[in-house]
Amino acid sequence: MFASQGRSAGLGLALASAFAFGGSGVAAKPLIEAGLDPLHVVWLRVAGAALVMLPVAWRHRDLLRRKPALLVGFGLLAVAGVQACYFASISRIPVGVALLIEYFAPALVLGWVRFVQRRPVTRAAALGVVLAVGGLSCVVQVWSGLSFDLVGLLLALAAACCQVGYFVLSDQGSDEAEQADPLGIIAYGLLIGALVLTVVARPWGMDWAILGGSADMDGSSVPAWLLLGWIVLIATVLAYVTGVISVRRLSPQVAGVVACLEAVVATVLAWVLLGEHLDAPQILGGALVLVGAFIAQSSTPKAPSSDPVAASGGDGAEVAVGAAGTGGTEGSGGRDEKELSAGRTAS
Repeated sequence: MFASQGRSAGLGLALASAFAFGGSGVAAKPLIEAGLDPLHVVWLRVAGAALVMLPVAWRHRDLLRRKPALLVGFGLLAVAGVQACYFASISRIPVGVALLIEYFAPALVLGWVRFVQRRPVTRAAALGVVLAVGGLSCVVQVWSGLSFDLVGLLLALAAACCQVGYFVLSDQGSDEAEQADPLGIIAYGLLIGALVLTVVARPWGMDWAILGGSADMDGSSVPAWLLLGWIVLIATVLAYVTGVISVRRLSPQVAGVVACLEAVVATVLAWVLLGEHLDAPQILGGALVLVGAFIAQSSTPKAPSSDPVAASGGDGAEVAVGAAGTGGTEGSGGRDEKELSAGRTAS
């Protein structure tokens, strides 16, 4: 009974995380169209979330000594890289298209497993990659000669590549006896990402008066500060924390599949709130991307191990692909460092 209640609570948290992440682009795009530079919006999001998570970082300050390289890599790729590339892409292409391209990351992770780690990939996983590529072709409408902005498409693909870096970094040190708490890594990732983005975005040149005004959301006027508050508190802090806790209660595969709803949520919200309509081939392509991601997440083979305890912990690459869009650990504590949320994305 208690196990069933725990799984139900975990499923609810995973759904909450997917919905929270999915609303980030919809809230950010009106701010960008109001005059804020995409990098400035990213800086506001990451810096604001870093301030909120500052007490968590202080509690886990020993990570600075134990995992400095992991924290820097996580801050550069999983936070600064994903967010900057994603927000820059949605300033040029529709939110739903950008996020669907970003969900090509599971296929790229399989490429890393096969060609860099030189480990076998199942036929089902290869099928997932083929479906994802085919769906991506429909989303960007290759038969129209890339009707979307090419730079925007490349930025969305760069966000997917940064997510691959996030997955690889999340697997580092997973076999160590004393693993890092994912909340601590998220907190320091946000802090380091904020420092990097401060240098890159140069927020001192930002037009702060825009935040005191309003932004247009498909004909409706919305206070800019309200959109920013949503991005920081809901689409970043709440999304990361609920994602971490959900994977503690669910298996990585279940949490990863639920996280795929982020792309659907973002596309539907952009359709309803921003008027960004997709045609039938693009909707079909988006469905293929999600199906391909699902197959890729659930089909990565486990690494052989003679240690029953180690084998029960699962393979690092399996977890990395299975937890796309989510983060956290299982209750056993065996996946603390592998199950960080992507936030992903950025989304």
